[in-house]
Amino acid sequence: MLRTLKKDIEAVFERDPAARSVLEVILCYSGLHAVWLHRLAHALYKRGLVLLPRLISQFNRFLTGIEIHPSATIGDGLFIDHGMGVVIGETTEIGDNVTIYQGVTLGGTGKDQGKRHPTIGNNVVIGAGAKILGPIKVGDCAKIGAGSVVLKEVPPHTTVVGVPGRVVVQKGERVPTVDLNHINLPDPVAEKLQNLQKQIEDIKQQIAELQKNIAEGGSKQ
Repeated sequence: MLRTLKKDIEAVFERDPAARSVLEVILCYSGLHAVWLHRLAHALYKRGLVLLPRLISQFNRFLTGIEIHPSATIGDGLFIDHGMGVVIGETTEIGDNVTIYQGVTLGGTGKDQGKRHPTIGNNVVIGAGAKILGPIKVGDCAKIGAGSVVLKEVPPHTTVVGVPGRVVVQKGERVPTVDLNHINLPDPVAEKLQNLQKQIEDIKQQIAELQKNIAEGGSKQ
């Protein structure tokens, strides 16, 4: 348990340049508080208790704005940055060294019994406001863009953006090709709009040239 708690603190320093000291992280980081309270609730839940873990979960939600069902399985080094509005469902499984930003939902799609929430691999980054719904798997080292809605499996080493989410980068190669870095994810909708705008400008230019040619021809006659 001490090793796990230490990894949780190290995750904050690794992924948040604003962290200055261990005392600051322990006292001021709501994402860390949420993870630690969940670890307590989960340990009690595994011992057959139900009500007390749920009460801890609700207190966790009241204190941090982050709701994690006591049954959810969370690996080492989870970093929830800011975290307000994060919801993690009952049958969710999260691997090691995962980063989650505010407003993320790891939820279900109905009242199905059994496994109905996502499985998140290791070293995954989930952007602010993203929704991952249903018993799907997000592979290791995947990145989910902010505001994306993911309803299908995400292969390892891929980047997903959009509503519904679609793969735009796989194993370092864009689908289709685009220059990408970790802070500048491609936006397929914006690209379509830019292409349409360019086509409109080209059409306007062609019309202007035709009008000019017609005017010149008329003046010569």
